Amino acid sequence: MSDPSTQNFETRAREAIANPSNLGEMEDADSVGTAGAVDCGDMLRMWLKFTEKDGQKVIDRASFQSFGCQTAIAVASMATELLKGKTIEEAQNLTPDDLSGDLGPLPPMKIHCGQLVEGALRNALDGTPAPQSNPSSPTLAQSLNDKPKGTIKIVPLEEDSNN
Repeated sequence: MSDPSTQNFETRAREAIANPSNLGEMEDADSVGTAGAVDCGDMLRMWLKFTEKDGQKVIDRASFQSFGCQTAIAVASMATELLKGKTIEEAQNLTPDDLSGDLGPLPPMKIHCGQLVEGALRNALDGTPAPQSNPSSPTLAQSLNDKPKGTIKIVPLEEDSNN
């Protein structure tokens, strides 16, 4: 018998993945943040647009692009809706569980998806200005295709003559 909370999560996640909100680059963004690792293939980029409300800078719009885990897409979709109207300080205090919104708490094997969204958000909140149609600025897809920094050494194994 399966756990009803897991079934509810899976149903809500499927719905969010089928119809993600705020998917895609935001050309007039004020800030952009990226999180993830090219090595494992999970990467997420988040764009933020700010406005002034009652004398405070608040998030007007947020969008995202993701490569990798479908749960990260669902969480990012929920998070971009949740962020609207939040001050920078309020957004900085959000946890991965907060960002998952109506999905509810993430199952243990999906916690990294919430952390990926949180990482991109924190990176964007750190004030990384969004590139203004700069052709030399890599897209998320180009970032995935970039060669990893460092060196990889391939060492052949010697054959065992006893086999």
